[in-house]
This record gives sequence, C-alpha cells and structure tokens, in this order.
Amino acid sequence: MFYQLYELNHAAMAPFRAAADIMRFAYANPLNPFSHTPFGRTIAASLEMFERTTRRYGKPEFGLKQTTIGDKTVTVREEVVWSRPFCNLLHFARNAPAASRNEPRILIVAPMSGHYATLLRGTVEALLPSADIYITDWIDARMVPMTEGTFDFDDYVDYVIEMLHFLGHDTHVVAVCQPSVPVLAAAAVMEEARDPLSPASMTLMGGPIDTRINPTAVNKLAQERSLQWFSDNVIMNVPWPQPGFMRPVYPGFLQLSGFMSMNLDRHLVAHKEFFMHLVKNDGEPERHRDFYDEYLAVMDLTAEFYLQTVEEVFIKHSLPKGELMHRGKRVDPSAIRNVALLTVEGENDDISGVGQTKAAQTICVNIPEDMRMHYLQPDVGHYGVFNGSRFRREIAPRIIDFVRQHSRSAVKPPVPRVIKGGRAG
Repeated sequence: MFYQLYELNHAAMAPFRAAADIMRFAYANPLNPFSHTPFGRTIAASLEMFERTTRRYGKPEFGLKQTTIGDKTVTVREEVVWSRPFCNLLHFARNAPAASRNEPRILIVAPMSGHYATLLRGTVEALLPSADIYITDWIDARMVPMTEGTFDFDDYVDYVIEMLHFLGHDTHVVAVCQPSVPVLAAAAVMEEARDPLSPASMTLMGGPIDTRINPTAVNKLAQERSLQWFSDNVIMNVPWPQPGFMRPVYPGFLQLSGFMSMNLDRHLVAHKEFFMHLVKNDGEPERHRDFYDEYLAVMDLTAEFYLQTVEEVFIKHSLPKGELMHRGKRVDPSAIRNVALLTVEGENDDISGVGQTKAAQTICVNIPEDMRMHYLQPDVGHYGVFNGSRFRREIAPRIIDFVRQHSRSAVKPPVPRVIKGGRAG
C-alpha cells in the first residue's frame, strides 16, 4: 500500500501547496512593500521551498528549437517517427542546408532507469549541429494500461532492433548508462543473424557492462540483496486512477530516493543555498530551479524489466560471463564483427565504476582493432559523461569523429585505440 499512501499524501497536500503558491506570489509581488524587505523575501522563500518539496514534477520538454550548423542558425522540429506502447522514437529534424544532410544518423538510446529522456537534453544539443539525431523517449509505465501487456529485457532488445530497422542502413547507436547492456545485446543478435541493418557503430557511455569491476555502492547493494528482496520491497502496483492501474512497477519516487540518498549532503547544501539566494534576491535561483525541475521529474519502470535487469546485470553478471539470453537463445558478443565500438567512461563515476564500460572491449573479441576505441574522461562523474562543459568540449567531438570515421560509406582513417586524459595511448 506504500504507493497508494504516497498518492494519498500528494493529494492531501494539494490545497496547502496551492495556498502556499498564492501566498508566495503575494509576498513576491513588487507592489507589496514587504517584497523589498528581508522579512518578506524570507516568507516568500519559505513558501516556495514548501511548494517545490511537495510538488510532483511532470515530464519536462526538450525545448530545442534551433541549432547552429557552421555559421548558420537553423530551426529544429521535434517529431515522433516511430511508436510502441512503451516508447516513442523522437527525431530532431533540422531545417539544414543541403550540404549537411549527409551527416551521420545517430540513435541515442536513453536510460530507462527513472528519469525521462530529457535528462539527455545536453547530449542531444551537443551532437545536433553535426548529426541527424533520434532518441528513445521511454513512456512512464504508470501511464500504460495493463491491456498493452508487459515489457521486459527481451522487449527492450527487440525495440532497439526494430528502431535500427526503421532507421535503416548506416545508423550509429549511442547508449547512455543502463542501455549499454541491451544495446550491445541487440548488436550481437543482429550480427549473428547477419542482419544488413546492424549499426555501423555503437558508443557505450558509463554503462554497467561488467559490474564486478570497481563495484560502486549501487552494485554492492544489488549483491547484498536477493532478487526476492527487491521483488518484495520495491515492486508496487500502480494505484487508481492512473491509466496503468494495477500494473506492477518500480516507482520513480523510490528510484529518486535512492539517487538523492547517495549524495544527500550535497542536495541539502544546494537547497540551503537556494533559500539564501531567494532571500538575497541575487538572481542565482534560476539555475537551481532548472536543474531540480529536471532531476526531480521521474517515471515508473515495469516490474519485469527492472527485476530482470537487477538479476542479469547486477547479480548474475550474465553478459560478461557469456550467459545472457534473448528469446531463449544465448547472446554471443563474439558475433559482433562489423560494428565499430567506442566506450566512454568518467574518472569519478560513482554509478558505473571505471572499467565497467571498457569491459565491452574485452568481450567483443572479434571487432577489428582499427574499429575500436576507449576514452576515459578525467575529472567527471557519471553525469559529466554525457552532459556539461567537458562533455561538450572533450567527449562529443570524439563521438562525432568516431561515427564519421566508421560510416559504412566513408573512408576510414587510423583511429587511436585507448585515450586517457586526452592523449592517445
């Protein structure tokens, strides 16, 4: 009944939240003399803090209306080009000059691990000037009726394969964090079947390919608990009146609680500083609002997908052991021969430890040496692997260079295999 109690609490707080919002506007209104005093700003700040900490954050928008190609600013149109019950495929269609229309086609597979695909807004924005970008927009499981059936690990792999078939020849796939495992599995399944539409390259970023290497707190938790413990303690049924009523899910608010508890002191300090900036009225709070509006927006995962991921990736380590199954058949990474592989890690990653993603280079034994590369980005954590200034400056250009070099219609110049600290090794 925990999910039901969570919903009940949210509903019960609604009138208080509305009252706090009205009072905040009154105290923040420049026509109110108190708004120009520390007392008035303190009251307004307190009311905003209450409203924000009791709010349910909805799905954010990408909001990418334009990009710059060369020296020209062009408009961008977001459109759904492929749809299934648990995922939409979004295309960021650029009103691009004819010369840029032959740029690489990239499918970004966003993590299905609690946050919406908009968490990768910065990833899309950095790659958009140089590539034709598509991204998986996973749908909140509590919004999917039970009549649409289940969604498990096999379905995830099938979705990736279907999207690659839809996008066609010479598509490059970029997997951020959690989807590294199903994307590698999809590539292996397609290569073993001699599928001509297998990706030209795959880039795996901060993914849990082999969590036995440098295990983090997240990995250790999975090892310390049984699968039955996860089933009993974190799987709940979607309450009425949501469209997915009675669907068993791993609720997003539980995932968010886990994320925040890992760095609780940092979040408490951030909210304290936010409060002080509001009182000082110095214009700084907007960055806090933008970050937490995104960070606190979460979605539910289907129980079957979550439990299979915990079991296969974090408990049994099935992929690096050669024991991962898809539709009853063993996934064989050694079947991958024609898909170039780029692995990217962050030196300070506390979610996927250093070496966990690079393990893909070891298990994909038949990829030629001139079609593989590893890059370790210094001084970034998990989030910095796919977002932020270092991503834009150091990582995104390497991804673009890699996919261009391994386009199936391009001549391939030599590629450095292992780069650490920005130097070839």
